Amino acid sequence: MAQTVGRNIAAPLLFLNLLMYTIALGFACWCTNKYIDGQTSHPSFGGNGATGFFLTFAILACVVGIVSKFAGGTHIRVWRSDSLAAAGSASLVAWAITALASGFACKEINVGGYRGWRLRMVEAFIIILTFTQLLYVLLLHAGMFSSKYGPGYRDTDYGVGAGAGEPVHKGGAVPVAGTRV
Repeated sequence: MAQTVGRNIAAPLLFLNLLMYTIALGFACWCTNKYIDGQTSHPSFGGNGATGFFLTFAILACVVGIVSKFAGGTHIRVWRSDSLAAAGSASLVAWAITALASGFACKEINVGGYRGWRLRMVEAFIIILTFTQLLYVLLLHAGMFSSKYGPGYRDTDYGVGAGAGEPVHKGGAVPVAGTRV
C-alpha cells in the first residue's frame, strides 16, 4: 500500500482531467463553429476580441491534454520509472498549453462584454483544468521526493530478477542454445 500512495491519488485525477478535457473540447468546438460561421450574436455564444485566440488555444490544450492522458494511463498501469518519462513530459506540455489558454480565458473575462453560457463554461473548465493538471503533474513527479509516493528517477529495481545466463527452455531446466523460445 505504501508503494502506491501516488498511484491511488493520481488515477482518479487522471480520469477527472480526461473527462473535463473531453467536455471542454466539445463545447470549445461548438463555440469555434459558431465563431467561424460569424454567429457571434447567438444567444449561447457571444464573445469579444479575445474569443478567437482563447478558443484556438482551448482546443489545442484539450487535444494535447486528452492525448497526454493516454501516456498517463499507461504509466499508472505499470507505475515504473521508464513510463514516468513519457507521462511526465506529456502532462507537463499539456499543463503549459492549458495555462496559456487559461491566460486567454482571464483576458476574455477581463475585456468583458456578453458571453454566452457555453463560452463561460469553456472558460471555467480551462481555468479549473489549469490547477487540476498542475496537481496531476506534481503527483506524477512525487517520486522525486520519496520512493513511497511513486517511481523515482533513479529506480532501477525492475528487470533484475532474470539472472545472467543462457535462456532456459520452458519445459525443463536445461539451457537450450541457439533457439528463440
